[in-house]
Amino acid sequence: MLKKVDKPLLITIAVLLFFGLLAFSSAALGVLASNEVKFYSIIKNQLIFALLGGVIAISLGIIIPYRLYERFGYHLFFLALLATTLVFVPGLSIYHGGAHRWIDLGPVSFQPSELLKMGFVIAVALWCSKNRHLFRSWKYGLLPFAVGSGLVASIMLAQPDFGTFLIIMTAGTSVFFVGGARLRHLGIIAFIAIIGFATLVSFRPYMMERIKTFFNDTHDPRGASWQVNQSLVAIGSGGLFGRGLGQSVQKFNFLPEPIGDSIFAVTAEELGMLGVLFLLSLYAIVGIRGYMISLNAESQFARLLGIGIVTIVLTQTTINIMSMLGLFPLTGVPLPLISHGGTALMVTLFELGVLLQISKTSNL
Repeated sequence: MLKKVDKPLLITIAVLLFFGLLAFSSAALGVLASNEVKFYSIIKNQLIFALLGGVIAISLGIIIPYRLYERFGYHLFFLALLATTLVFVPGLSIYHGGAHRWIDLGPVSFQPSELLKMGFVIAVALWCSKNRHLFRSWKYGLLPFAVGSGLVASIMLAQPDFGTFLIIMTAGTSVFFVGGARLRHLGIIAFIAIIGFATLVSFRPYMMERIKTFFNDTHDPRGASWQVNQSLVAIGSGGLFGRGLGQSVQKFNFLPEPIGDSIFAVTAEELGMLGVLFLLSLYAIVGIRGYMISLNAESQFARLLGIGIVTIVLTQTTINIMSMLGLFPLTGVPLPLISHGGTALMVTLFELGVLLQISKTSNL
């Protein structure tokens, strides 16, 4: 199974996952201080998902021929859409942090929007590859992309989950662009996105608060600005070499979600700039190697699918890190392969497994 896959990419993923487990275990000590039972439960679940579920997920991604996604691409997209709408079903949905994003499956919870990331990329890649000779017309280019985007937007913004929606649309648009979209169509999409975002902000007060915080980090220091200010304190106090693994101060009752979207700040505090540069280099290798594999894939569909997968991972990484640095409004997006979250971890590993499956037939 592993003989033909891209070894540099596989090794980098393994190192990134191991690094993530160390960073997560250290960040979780912040939970231990307040709830010992919860701490051991979180550690156990993350290890199970990473070591058992993660191995299964990436193995399935490597084993399943990517041409099956080409054959059933539209079906997978609509199934992902349907699964995501289940978060609105009473009795199934989990309401947390002001949003309906999870489905309660008894002993575990599940975030179906993670599947929608992959589903949308597959659908766009399939449409672009099958209709590339007609793709530059609005009927076969802009219109179907706008319809698919509208379906995704209606579900994701109703939850609401703007961060995941942004990742989905960035990845989908990148596939749409590489697939041969006209610049005029991309301009129309950008215009609609700007108008839509401005309208959304006017109806969502919490988004306006985050934008105010982004431009002025002294705005509401005990409320909206608290997380980014505490994050900057953690990152700044890490210096060049960091306080040492497990020695973060900010993860104890200062940083919200130290095992979630704030885990980068904890890592920066403990491992310093050198540790951060090492982490960033791992993501950079995944990105560079992933794009190289995709651009040298044997078919147009595989090329576009690979580009979409890499863009999902890099976009999510960029949004998380920039948010913690105060360079992007907070969205609650987790750091891939590092932050707490079984669904996100397993789906990301599956996506990277698909990328490794594509590497088997790449001309790289």
